[in-house]
Amino acid sequence: MARFVCFGEVMLRLKPPGAERFLQSPVLEATFGGGEANVATALARFGLDSAYVSVIPANAIGDACVGELRRQGIDTSLVVRKGGRLGIYFLEAGAAQRPSVVVYDRAGSAIAEAKKGDIDWERSFSGASWFHITGITPAISAGAAELSLEAVKKAKEKGLTVSCDLNYRKNLWKYGKSAPEVMGELVRHVDVAIANEEDCQKALGVSIPMDVESGKLETGQYRALAEKVLAAYPNLSHVAITLRESRSADENGWSGVLATRKDFFVSRKYDIRDIVDRVGSGDTFAAGLIYGLASLPTAQEALEFAVAASCLKHSIPGDFPLLSVAEVKSLAAGSGSGRVQR
Repeated sequence: MARFVCFGEVMLRLKPPGAERFLQSPVLEATFGGGEANVATALARFGLDSAYVSVIPANAIGDACVGELRRQGIDTSLVVRKGGRLGIYFLEAGAAQRPSVVVYDRAGSAIAEAKKGDIDWERSFSGASWFHITGITPAISAGAAELSLEAVKKAKEKGLTVSCDLNYRKNLWKYGKSAPEVMGELVRHVDVAIANEEDCQKALGVSIPMDVESGKLETGQYRALAEKVLAAYPNLSHVAITLRESRSADENGWSGVLATRKDFFVSRKYDIRDIVDRVGSGDTFAAGLIYGLASLPTAQEALEFAVAASCLKHSIPGDFPLLSVAEVKSLAAGSGSGRVQR
């Protein structure tokens, strides 16, 4: 079986219960999460050989983190155990018209202090066919950006398919280089780009006029945006863009588009109400698309699988998409009533 390798930072996630504000009560739920770890989890649960590359401290918190990744079926043998601390993020879940809030505490984390040479990419890519990264890791530090660029170059040299979820995070780009400066170079070694409209604009500097605040999105605008990204990066074979119609913190419209050099595909749209946890939904879309492009007969089916998987993630607390292929295919085929399964 071909191996799918993901690289990035996994963090300790601390969240108040339910929809409470930060420290409204003296309780924080502790779990683990992070963009690339979420993708690795989904791929493992979809039955693929999923491996995770990261730098995690050799302490009790790091041990618990690696143990959780293993519990999800991920190969952690490539994880480097060094550094002083695991990054943390605090999440306050939104409700109704109050948005969710994320506070990062990841300065000086193990991966932020990592540098070129800390990871053996030759070993990491042995037997692999696909490599996934996001725009979050290059934003953490100059060293993490160098590692990220080193990784995509080595992956292409080894003949792997490379996917990148652009994932622009404005609160992370603090070390002196801009996102387009770093990501523009990195994406030149990528085959499959995954994004939303803000990612294209803020990470790559590619944009078209569009209104994303009205709660209703026009797919034609996204076709123009995808084609503009493809034109700017001739190495890309696919550009996938998620479309989120955000009506409130509890209700979103959700769909996606996929552009290739020849075709443009539009998915079914889901109206998601009573959102439980939207964190990790974009990562689940990325994982679903990777699974679909690698395992399903057509690009349209790959897109539908990705959108259905990410739709289901909105119903699951925590970062990790605890889903099966059968569940995703059932929703993609039209089952979405929520009736009890007996």
